[in-house]
Amino acid sequence: MGAAKPQRRAADGAAALAYISTSIRSFAAGAALQVLELIILAALAAVVLYQLYAVLGRRVGRGPDALPDAPPSVASPDGPRAVASPGDAQGAMGGLAAVRASDPNFDVGRFLQGARGAYQMIVKAYADGDRAALKPLLAANVMASFEAGIQAREAEGRTEAVEFLQPPRADLETVQLKGDLAQAAVRFLAEIRSRTKDAAGEAVDDRRTAEIWTFERSLKSRNPNWTLIHVDAAEA
Repeated sequence: MGAAKPQRRAADGAAALAYISTSIRSFAAGAALQVLELIILAALAAVVLYQLYAVLGRRVGRGPDALPDAPPSVASPDGPRAVASPGDAQGAMGGLAAVRASDPNFDVGRFLQGARGAYQMIVKAYADGDRAALKPLLAANVMASFEAGIQAREAEGRTEAVEFLQPPRADLETVQLKGDLAQAAVRFLAEIRSRTKDAAGEAVDDRRTAEIWTFERSLKSRNPNWTLIHVDAAEA
């Protein structure tokens, strides 16, 4: 009996050691599994964040519709380039809030819709040499620049026609208020097909163009129409 107790205690100790060893291995395996899960979750989070950055963190060229050259050059590569300057911006109240404070009815969506229509009308009227359609839409010195281009084309016995391959895109660049005059710069992106005819025959030119047109309107006038006062070439 005396010898059996030490043997029993030894057996119990061995069983305890085996249990502790098994527990340690189970805990280590569980910890390793948790670490692996954390690594996988971190990798998935990195992938999701990268995809979000790829979608939201970069500007995709301002849109699929795109726009080289100044004013009528949208329709004609040799059109006039020098157009009216929008003037000194010192003292101007910048921002959409300033315009809306003077004209609560100013709506960006409606304005851009009208600007897009004016853009298409002006480009086509210049190509057609339609002075009557151009005059009410342009500032005097802008009209003079367009007129010079039309006269040069007529002197060469050349005619042009343009069509938009898809609706142009219009994005509001800046809005500012100068006294009672509101000025809004719009970036137009378009794909245009130009057909030119002269004594040598007919040529077709497809082009992607990008320009910034600045429109102006007196907020005290009852006339809701905006006038084109400046045209700048832009990067597509």
